[in-house]
Amino acid sequence: SPLLSNIMLHELDMELEKRGLRFVRYADDCNVYVSSKKAGERVMASISWFIENKLKLKVNIEKSAVDRPWKRKFLGFSFTHQSDPKIRIAKESMKKVKQRIREFTSRSKALPMEYRIEQLNRYLIGWAGYFSLADTPSVFSSLDEWIRRRLRMCLWKQWKNPRTKVKRLITLGVPKAKAFEWGNSRKRYWRIACSPILHRTLDNAYWQTEGLKSLKDRYFLLRQT
Repeated sequence: SPLLSNIMLHELDMELEKRGLRFVRYADDCNVYVSSKKAGERVMASISWFIENKLKLKVNIEKSAVDRPWKRKFLGFSFTHQSDPKIRIAKESMKKVKQRIREFTSRSKALPMEYRIEQLNRYLIGWAGYFSLADTPSVFSSLDEWIRRRLRMCLWKQWKNPRTKVKRLITLGVPKAKAFEWGNSRKRYWRIACSPILHRTLDNAYWQTEGLKSLKDRYFLLRQT
C-alpha cells in the first residue's frame, strides 16, 4: 500500500536528500534525475545497493532503467522532448483511455445513447481531473473530437435502415436531396461518422445538449482553479 511504502522508504528519501539528488517518489515508484547517463548508472547502482543492503528490500530490475525522462513514465505522466520540457500524458496512459472509450462506444453493443454518454462522463471527468496536471491541452481537444466521431458512428448504426437515416437527417435540417444521398450511402460507419454532413448536424452543440461533457473545457476549468 502507499502508506506502508511511505513508511518503509522514508529512509530512502532521507538518503536521496542527503546526496543532494533531485527525485520524486510515490509509494514504491521513484524517479531520480541526473545530468548524464554515466551519472544515472552510478546513482542507480549505489541506490539499488542501499535499498537491498540497508533497507533489506528487493529492487525490481525489470521495471528499473537509466533513460531519458521523455522515454519513461511516472504515475501515467511523462515529459515532452524539448529544451523547455513540459509535462505530458504518457503513451501507455493514452492507450488505456482510448481502450476504455472504445468499450463505451462500441457499435456492436446495442446500448441507449443516454447510457453511453452517462458512462463516458462518469469515467472521463475523473480521468481529466487526474491528468489536468499535463501541459498539453491539444490532447484533450483531440480526444473530444475522437469521442464525438465514435458517438456519431454509434448513432448512425442505431438509425439502421436508409429510410430512418433520411428522416433523421431531414429532422436535423439537412435538405431532402442531401439527406437521401447520405441516407442511402454504402460507405462504412466510421467513414460516415467523419463526413461533412454529420459534422454539421451532429456538431459540438448537439452533443452538448445530449449531456456530453467536454474534456477540453474540464481541463481549462481545473487549470484555472
